[in-house]
Amino acid sequence: MPPAPEHTHHIKIRSTQLEMNPNPAAGARQGEDVEGKLRAAEEQLQQLEQQREQLERQKREVEGLNVRKREFISAQAELTDKMSATVTRIDREVIDMKQEIEELEQCRACLAAHLGKLEKINPDAWTRENMAAGIERAMSVAEHADDEFSQAADYFSRTRSANIFNGAKARRILSGDFGRQFRNGLAFNLPVLVLGGIALIVYLVK
Repeated sequence: MPPAPEHTHHIKIRSTQLEMNPNPAAGARQGEDVEGKLRAAEEQLQQLEQQREQLERQKREVEGLNVRKREFISAQAELTDKMSATVTRIDREVIDMKQEIEELEQCRACLAAHLGKLEKINPDAWTRENMAAGIERAMSVAEHADDEFSQAADYFSRTRSANIFNGAKARRILSGDFGRQFRNGLAFNLPVLVLGGIALIVYLVK
């Protein structure tokens, strides 16, 4: 068998197809696109970095606020307990002071009344006839005033107003039957004693 005839095909290749970048303008645009994408990517990275830093700052701020919040809650509890107890003590103190003020006002009125009675007594106005009765009434007034003063001084000696009486103690005035008999006897016999004393002086002078 005779060999088959060989067929030769000629491939025509354009010269333009062998060039990598036949259009310089198109290549420039492609480079600009790549650079633009790089810049956009860098800007995006910068924005992400800024967002990350902002989130970190916000996180630190929130942590700082939480710390201050816990400090305030602790201080609030401590101050609340301390001030509540103090307010309660002040309330009790105010009540005690008001009660003591009321008692002092009553004491003042009582002592002022006794003072007025004592100041009205004028021994120089007693005559021989009414001297005994005058002394009896005066001593009764004095004894009553003395009792009231003694009780007040003893009562307020246990309070913050103890210094009002300056540590004074009531002087117990003569009382009872012996005291009354002594005063009555003195009142009746005083003129006789005075006359007897005068007579004795005159006798001695002679």
